[in-house]
Amino acid sequence: MKIGFIGLGIMGRPMAGHLQAAGHQINVPDRASLTPDIRSAFSVQPNAAAVTRESEVVILMLPDTPDVEQVLFGQDGVAEALRPGQLVIDMSSISPTATRSFADKISEKGCEYLDAPVSGGEVGAKQASLTIMVGGPAKAFERALPLFQAMGKNITLIGEENGAGQTCKVANQIVVALTIEAVAEALVFASKAGADPAKVRQALMGGLATSRILELHGERMIKRTFDPGFRINLHQKDLNLALQSARELGVALPNTASAQQLFSACVAAGHGGLDHSGLVKALEAMASHEVGSVG
Repeated sequence: MKIGFIGLGIMGRPMAGHLQAAGHQINVPDRASLTPDIRSAFSVQPNAAAVTRESEVVILMLPDTPDVEQVLFGQDGVAEALRPGQLVIDMSSISPTATRSFADKISEKGCEYLDAPVSGGEVGAKQASLTIMVGGPAKAFERALPLFQAMGKNITLIGEENGAGQTCKVANQIVVALTIEAVAEALVFASKAGADPAKVRQALMGGLATSRILELHGERMIKRTFDPGFRINLHQKDLNLALQSARELGVALPNTASAQQLFSACVAAGHGGLDHSGLVKALEAMASHEVGSVG
């Protein structure tokens, strides 16, 4: 299949590579940031519209709602070149409300639209083990399923309404943020009290407190390895989506708001580009103590 892939970032690059390894031709838009290896691996087209003309399916993996809107509906965008019967899959994490609007506009052109945000971070993208949460018609989902299977393992059609996948991703980001915050609080507390945080983490891994986040991000906090997987400023964006949606629904998310303030403190301190496990830095600042330090 000829697939357009727009958004070759930390996660998009390996995702596109898995699709290519599965035998698909990958078309990408020209960008100054494209490295020589990407240019040699994929078919580079002048812009998003050209990518769409050369593809049967167009996949987006972009940072935020305005980026998706620009690529879809801006000058030389995807919508400009769509033909009836094409499928657009947005794997970005963006606003559920905007997603429904985008899907309606794409459907008016006789095309299908799926929102299919992912979880699993850079590791999941590289290992093709992403969790993929999909919203949209079942027929379009079945068409896209072999593509999803090349990139992920846990693939779920959340609902046939567009936006269902994005709603699930927002829920995922709430859980992830609050769990990172809980692990960070626990390790700061233990370390400040004089316990070895590495041994505390090891002990907790064998009990009810165990989690994938304790395993991966707890280790990052202890070893001070904050190169992104998933950047703080992107998780901050996702919690903004959660709080915005909660206001629309009349739902209170008090702990989500608290975690958002910690992310905001990190961004204000210049840490927005760190992995989201770097949220621990906000708690360390308040405790005047770094995890693993003496005293």
